[in-house]
Amino acid sequence: MSDRRTFFKALVTTAIATSILPNIANADETKTTKANTPIKPKRLKAGDTIGLIAPSSNTWEDEEIHFAIDVLKSFGFKVKQGKYIFQRRGYLAGNDKDRAWDINNMFQDKDVDGIFCLRGGYGSPRILPYLDYDAIAANPKAFIGYSDITALLNAIYARTGLVTFHGPIAKQNFSEYTLQGFKDILFTPKANIDLGTPPLFEAREGQAEKKNRLTLVTGGSAQGRLIGGNLSLMVKLVGTPFEPDYRGKILFLEDVEEAPYRVDGMLTHLKISGRLNQLAGIVFGKCTDCTASGDSLSIEEVIKDRLGDLNIPVLKGVMIGHIKDMSTIPVGAMATLDATNKRLVLTETAVS
Repeated sequence: MSDRRTFFKALVTTAIATSILPNIANADETKTTKANTPIKPKRLKAGDTIGLIAPSSNTWEDEEIHFAIDVLKSFGFKVKQGKYIFQRRGYLAGNDKDRAWDINNMFQDKDVDGIFCLRGGYGSPRILPYLDYDAIAANPKAFIGYSDITALLNAIYARTGLVTFHGPIAKQNFSEYTLQGFKDILFTPKANIDLGTPPLFEAREGQAEKKNRLTLVTGGSAQGRLIGGNLSLMVKLVGTPFEPDYRGKILFLEDVEEAPYRVDGMLTHLKISGRLNQLAGIVFGKCTDCTASGDSLSIEEVIKDRLGDLNIPVLKGVMIGHIKDMSTIPVGAMATLDATNKRLVLTETAVS
């Protein structure tokens, strides 16, 4: 009887493995090969049709969605709403498969030129298994968002090679800084431009820049393709078939409302999982409202402690994150990090 149970258990295990493991193996192969030959989407321009989707959470009220539509129209875009854009299910913008359907449909729709995410929030990792990566690769177009959208940006790049954009969401007004960086990357693409350099501070007697300072953690320079985004989302991708390849990459990170000990824990996870020692360099942007209470290390101390011994260039404080003045960072594009001189430079155009 024991042998019979063992036989049936092995049979079931084999059947499950056969149905699941090939997909994971193929994902790893795709991640290695596709990301080495990135696909650039076409640049955006006035008159383009932009698909608006909510792949994570939704807004509290419908009027905020109409506000987002008006923001996109201010660029001269025509807006196509996702079929499920007004759906809500607690902290999610509807059911997982519906949110994934909107992404798949927007990529396959020949009339759609680019895709904007309404907001971040929570939920994008839940829909990664439902995306049609072959269809996405066959219909490359700009895909833009940040925060929880980090999982989608990196999974799409890892599985298809498509350059994606860690940048503003539709549900926000663009500051002059944000607008200029967005257009430099997606409208009038340039190479050899600085990414994340703080806005010009008008120095005068008795005053110096305080808010947007760049902090050197480890000097040196490195070149590599960009991956990253929200730290907590990058940690959630570790060990999944949707994780980008860290080898030789420049990792950029940011987060919001995380205590220093939690940032410590997430960086430690990336470190002991072997991800950080594969990198060419690291850029840490802003940790917005990452306050501490009681006996705590500061965010600066955490970053220096966790990243300072990797023997790669590390720079802190660039304009990436949950901030008014935010840079648009192309995931998958080639960049040079000169930490010593506090510069992150995009060395190629990110769109065609």
